[in-house]
Amino acid sequence: MSPIRITKFSALAVLLAVALPAVGAVVSAAAAQTAEQEDAYIWLEEVEGERALGWAVERSDATLKEFEALPAFGELEAAALDVLASSDRIVYPSLQGNYIYNYWTDADHPRGIYRRASWDSYLSGDPSWQIVLDIDALAEEEGVSWAYRGMSCLAPEHRRCLVALSRGGADAVETREFDSEALAFVESGFFLPEAKGGASFVDPETVIVATDFGPGTLTASGYPRQARLWKRGTPLADAPVIFEAGDEDMAIFTSAWKIGGTTYGAVTHLQTIFESTTYLVMDGELVRIDTPPDASTFISGDHLVVRTVSEWSVGGQTFAPATVVAANVHDFLAGERNFQVVAESRGKRVVQGASATKDHLLVGVLDNVQGELWRYAWEDGSWAGEKLPAPPMGSVGVVAADERTNRFFFTYSGFTQPTTLYIADDDGSVRMVQQLPDMFDAEGLVVEQHHVASADGTEVPFFVVHKEGVAHDGGNPTLLTAYGGFQIPRTAGYDALAGKAWMERGGVYVLANIRGGGEFGPSWWSAALKENRQRAYDDFLAVAEWLVNHGLTSPEHLGIQGGSNGGLLVGAAMTQRPDLFNAVVAQVPLLDMRRYHKLLAGASWMAEYGNPDDPDDWAYISKYSPYQNVKPGVRYPRALFTTTTRDDRVHPGHARKMAAKMTEMGHDVLYFENTEGGHGAGVTPAQRAKMYALVYTYLWTQLGERGVS
Repeated sequence: MSPIRITKFSALAVLLAVALPAVGAVVSAAAAQTAEQEDAYIWLEEVEGERALGWAVERSDATLKEFEALPAFGELEAAALDVLASSDRIVYPSLQGNYIYNYWTDADHPRGIYRRASWDSYLSGDPSWQIVLDIDALAEEEGVSWAYRGMSCLAPEHRRCLVALSRGGADAVETREFDSEALAFVESGFFLPEAKGGASFVDPETVIVATDFGPGTLTASGYPRQARLWKRGTPLADAPVIFEAGDEDMAIFTSAWKIGGTTYGAVTHLQTIFESTTYLVMDGELVRIDTPPDASTFISGDHLVVRTVSEWSVGGQTFAPATVVAANVHDFLAGERNFQVVAESRGKRVVQGASATKDHLLVGVLDNVQGELWRYAWEDGSWAGEKLPAPPMGSVGVVAADERTNRFFFTYSGFTQPTTLYIADDDGSVRMVQQLPDMFDAEGLVVEQHHVASADGTEVPFFVVHKEGVAHDGGNPTLLTAYGGFQIPRTAGYDALAGKAWMERGGVYVLANIRGGGEFGPSWWSAALKENRQRAYDDFLAVAEWLVNHGLTSPEHLGIQGGSNGGLLVGAAMTQRPDLFNAVVAQVPLLDMRRYHKLLAGASWMAEYGNPDDPDDWAYISKYSPYQNVKPGVRYPRALFTTTTRDDRVHPGHARKMAAKMTEMGHDVLYFENTEGGHGAGVTPAQRAKMYALVYTYLWTQLGERGVS
């Protein structure tokens, strides 16, 4: 669990979702003809087209058939399913009213149940659960492959709720009103058809909505561009528009903010993925929350809390990047700008973000990529903080907190230490609630942190997990992974699947903290932005070379793995240094950076990568785009590309086209596409277990069997 964060659009950077179901890109006939001339495999972008889907099924079946025939596959699949469907998993809480809720999957409920228990029952260690919503039963009843995507309720009663359901794990959701007392969907209640966006209750009779309202109501990125207030019993089409973004803006999202005892509708207008303005609907008017467009802002009791990304001068003060500050929200709305520092960054110690309880602010920190959690209270006109106890070399993160209580839940997780769930009580004490049992054999595993100089001399940290006394003779199967984008840090954590399938079997595991992520604050991210993207790839390659130069592994035994933006990373690494690796796993990847902005939500990421239609931007994008840089006659590793048909974030056409193009060039590559799963590995534990078994069987096949039990 990563430290809590309010870095601008961290959630969007992970979701990167679009307001359309997974269908092919819509282009004009002329544009399609031009693209066809430039790209012989553009037909694979038609997600559910007969020819494209037939190709995907044929290639996927061939890949699965090859690896299912290997003895390791069945063993790894069973091990993965044991982890994914285990009843010994941590029962993560969420807080709604007087109950603790939990979403749970197991062998009997592969799609999951949403359930609840009282506080006392939950903390007893043997909760008496009440099923709120059975997703498997609903899917069977309606004949739809539903996946649960969340439920939010109107405080303080928490009776009127909105449930989000996804078909096949896609990001687009159907929203239905739910009665948490009757435990049933509300007949003729609020309902939104499948789309990106959603709704929030403002009062029992009103929701604030951003969705697909019909032609002309989506941005070029495929997100909602309108916000409306919708009264119960009236047609959605008649709901008055309260804000409308431009077509070239990224999106409109809606939510509800509580100030004092009043709930206000909120509209967040995203000009880009990293810049936004929030408005509150107060007395029928839109009131702008005047904070920096790249900052993150929320309400905590009587305080307006801001985490800066760039330097901010306000009220006669100047706050550095990655600083959490707060001001009295009532004074702020009255025009005053008297902010006080809550927590600030220094050197390699970077404030990541904050959340809140009734009276406290909870601030997540990374100190040289090692997690800390601090609890701050407003005392005598200033903020005073204390560090919560947690071991080093791991991640600490808030799991559940609520404005009605000072009790909250948080976790600690390390590479070899099972995730532990704690509760911090009203009196300030901390106690363990549950610890994940050992899901893999970590005996003899050592965790180290190293640094290496990148091409421009920047010191890049990375973690290495290996067996004690490992030989430095270049023969160790080694898996290197990273992300490097959208301000998202990759931190230490207990990965039971990687532990079971890789580390306990003698594989070396390496996590690189490359530029483009948020490990060292905004400057670490911006250092690899747009025209500087190559720095992230240089960092990654420098870590790979360090592993080889120090004899921990060799190109024959070195593999790389990444998903989404991380898939772009490993694709670029493969095309730039094919001699350095013998395995490449690119999962739900971006690969065609010439057309990424025309596929699904791609246009919303131009603030990160640049605009390929701009000759100046394409000049640098073209140098690393994997799809454009793969060549015939070069010896590449036998790469594995995976995606899902229902991925409506990163278009499956990226993986499809790369595999097809490389195959046509004569390269031996592997391809696998799940029909369900959205931007992930599958919906049910069985689907995910098969995907993980495929990946790790492939890795062991490519990288060697030293240490495999």
